[in-house]
Amino acid sequence: MKATKIALISIVFVFFVGNGLLMAGHGPKKEKKVGILLVAFGSSEESAQISFKNIEKMVKAKCAGIPVRWAYTSHIIRKKLAKQGKQLDSPEVALAKMIDEDFTHVALQSLHTIGGEEYHHLRRTVGAFKNMRVFKKIILGYPLVSTQKDIERVVDAIIANIPKERKKGEAVVLMGHGSHHPSNAFYSALNFQVQLRDQNVFVGTVEGYPEIDLIQSLLLKKKIKKAYLMPFMSVAGDHVKNDMAGDEDDSWKSILTRAGIKCKPILKGTAEYDNYVTIWVDHLKSVLSHFSHK
Repeated sequence: MKATKIALISIVFVFFVGNGLLMAGHGPKKEKKVGILLVAFGSSEESAQISFKNIEKMVKAKCAGIPVRWAYTSHIIRKKLAKQGKQLDSPEVALAKMIDEDFTHVALQSLHTIGGEEYHHLRRTVGAFKNMRVFKKIILGYPLVSTQKDIERVVDAIIANIPKERKKGEAVVLMGHGSHHPSNAFYSALNFQVQLRDQNVFVGTVEGYPEIDLIQSLLLKKKIKKAYLMPFMSVAGDHVKNDMAGDEDDSWKSILTRAGIKCKPILKGTAEYDNYVTIWVDHLKSVLSHFSHK
């Protein structure tokens, strides 16, 4: 670990503990102040801002009057943005700033798709802040797909957002990110349950299971000749533009085209659709309901 990072952690730790003593009753009592921290993996693609703006618009509409802050969990994305002159905070730094702003109740809302590695790292961060008692309450909201009810609502959203021009016998293939984390199983569950509604809709992943080779074999078995490729990621970022819709030999579009399946990519992240965002917002509102009493 770099020396500068160690020094920063030490300074932040001392700051947290000092403020924790105040919150624990060894200083003046603070007036209740509720804040929202929206936490995404992040993206350096300008097109991703459409998704993030839509999320913020809906959050502010449903949680009127509550200040909203942002954080990105990806160090790589934050570093890329910093080179572009754009400063995005990590969750830890964003929370430190919220301490400085005298927030007493913080609702963190994960904007991740599943409860994978990034989400569980965020849970550890929230746990550390809880232990240091720097806030009266700090609660983390579930990611998009967390329960059976979420899966049912996501299936509804998938079906509702299928391109209107799609014809009978044509497929819809959704690309999720995928993970080595056990929560990757949500993609298989989602694939199964969406096919109970429409047998020509498939959910695959870039870095998990189901893989594109399996999806391709299922399409060929059904003798499907055309597929709409859609992201099952909050933003239409690098994975969508390159891994899904790119012209490289290993993109999903290229792989399926070589197999004789005509592809039509739809470059629109899930957070551009209100029916997906509503699920995240409902998770956030559930967190905020715990702040109704002091």
